[in-house]
Amino acid sequence: MNCAKTLKSCGENFSLGVQYLSKPWMSRKQENHKAMGEIGENEEEVKLVGAWFSPYVHRVTWVLKLKGIQYEYVEEKINSKSSLLLDCNPVHKKVPVLLHHGKPIAESLFIIEYIDETWKQNPILPTDPYDRAMARYWAPYIDQMILEGSKRALYVEGEQLKKEIKKVSEAMEVLEGMLKGKKYFGGERLGFLDIAFGWIAIWLEAIDQVAGVRFLDSHKYPLIHKWKNKFREIDVVKDSLFPMEKLVCFFKKYSQYSKLKLSEATK
Repeated sequence: MNCAKTLKSCGENFSLGVQYLSKPWMSRKQENHKAMGEIGENEEEVKLVGAWFSPYVHRVTWVLKLKGIQYEYVEEKINSKSSLLLDCNPVHKKVPVLLHHGKPIAESLFIIEYIDETWKQNPILPTDPYDRAMARYWAPYIDQMILEGSKRALYVEGEQLKKEIKKVSEAMEVLEGMLKGKKYFGGERLGFLDIAFGWIAIWLEAIDQVAGVRFLDSHKYPLIHKWKNKFREIDVVKDSLFPMEKLVCFFKKYSQYSKLKLSEATK
């Protein structure tokens, strides 16, 4: 498959995509329309600004759909950041951004908490104060250790690559331990940490293919493997899945771009 052609055919420009990645395929039918769902008798204006390849955006869409919240999705053009995005998130200039009655909220984990506190149906965060605090601790930690580490594995080499693989593997072992005796990270039902870690069930597989590593090793992490398969079968997740080759092509481009930048920086 010609990766450049695939991305071009979808109207995507890679250069800005790399900028967003530091922060999934939204199906065509999702773009600029209101997702199905009920929010009660009084309709509330909810808009989500996102990009197809962002796992952070998908987190938010999963929660919106789990809660049955009607919303409008706006896909950012990758080759130019819209005035809407720049106005709503002038500091980081990244997706996702949720607008509720015109008020913007940035950063996916903060957005999820806002949604959960605003719409009480189908709660996402734990009700127990201790469990809630632990969920808030683990979500950004795993993002930093696994997401950032696996991304770096796409362009570093030698000893640095070994270090990144070690960091990711150690974090995966932590996750494996967290699943002992549980159906989901949230216990018997889907919860905040499942949503936060959900990208692992999809994006990490593509990174494995491109980087030539095995972060998602079913023999080393059987509980994560079982959870991954269960998570991908959840209706709101299944509906948002996209061809894996599309994401693989994106990460190949990301890898090439990052290696070039690293090479230029070390000259």
